[in-house]
Amino acid sequence: MRINKLSIFICAHALLVTTSCATLFTKKTQEVNFKGVPGTTIIDKDKNKVVTEIGSNGFAVGKFSKQLKKKKIEARKDGYQSRDYEMGTKIQGWFWGNIVFGGIPGMGIDAATGKMMKFSDKMIDLTLTPLPAKEPVAETIPPYLPEERVSRENGGATSMEDTVIRWFVDSDPRGARIFWRVISNIPNEVKNTNESYMTTTPFEETRGFSIPGLTYENSRNVTIEIKISKRGYEDQVKRYNVRQALDQQEISGFFELVEK
Repeated sequence: MRINKLSIFICAHALLVTTSCATLFTKKTQEVNFKGVPGTTIIDKDKNKVVTEIGSNGFAVGKFSKQLKKKKIEARKDGYQSRDYEMGTKIQGWFWGNIVFGGIPGMGIDAATGKMMKFSDKMIDLTLTPLPAKEPVAETIPPYLPEERVSRENGGATSMEDTVIRWFVDSDPRGARIFWRVISNIPNEVKNTNESYMTTTPFEETRGFSIPGLTYENSRNVTIEIKISKRGYEDQVKRYNVRQALDQQEISGFFELVEK
């Protein structure tokens, strides 16, 4: 009788020790399977980090730490509509085993760490929907009439002729004389001009082009040449495309003069 009682005590003690430490046999993480478009990135939104990526076969496996609440994830891929998903959780069977065998300490640890739970989805379908194809964007034309066609003899038919922009010209040394002229690749619409004296450097003013026949369409074929001249120094020339000047709303330049 004494031997039987001792044996029962030893067995019961061993069973209690083993089951009370049931948490040692419960993993902290769980692998979850995904399927979707190859190249889709799966992101853990709670931790803001990439977990896995759908492979070329359309499947992937992600490892997540167990937790009591639902896990929020997001699927992303360029050219596709992103998708959010909540991974549900449920209590796993081993947790109830602690109650049967009296493993209360193990239950407490599993409950506190979230190991008592497991993610309920075995396979999550995160197939994304492609974004609608973008329609080609037409060239943006400023509020000038692109259909305006004028000739050198029919000036004043378009507001572009007197478009106001900022002019800024400076030099080192200052006091250089500024000349400008129009160079046109479409002389039947915009004529070339001779050099005109403006003033001396520095020069800054808001003024119009006063170029008869100029439109936004033909401005890409028109150039403004600015020449700087000062006694004892080499002349310097810079040219500005009128279309670019219109888009930037200015013509500006700085000239470093070189002695002769």
